[in-house]
Amino acid sequence: MLTPIAYGLAIALVVLVLIIGLRFLLAPQAAATGYGVPARENGDPAYLTIKGLRDFTYGILGAALLAFSSAHAVGWYMLIAAILPLGDTLIVLRHGGTKAVAFGIHFATAMGCLISAALMFAV
Repeated sequence: MLTPIAYGLAIALVVLVLIIGLRFLLAPQAAATGYGVPARENGDPAYLTIKGLRDFTYGILGAALLAFSSAHAVGWYMLIAAILPLGDTLIVLRHGGTKAVAFGIHFATAMGCLISAALMFAV
């Protein structure tokens, strides 16, 4: 019973990261607003592209681990990947974003990663 839940949560998180990465690559201004810190219209779009590429790459890595590796390896990936949304929480708070976005999106995602890691280690 635990295995489908563990893998289901891990797959959902990986798919969300892939979608977020694609959104930053395809619609960077809208994605930045959804992130919690809107980008300046005349700002440097390279940074938004970097964020999109980073997230998309982490999503591909997670998908590869899910497809070709062990639950233990996916657990380590989720544990390490939790650093990103924890950092995003602090970034949103430091740069004028709302607490609702910081905690409701980014911190919640970090907790999801940590729960996923615990489940994958238990499988």
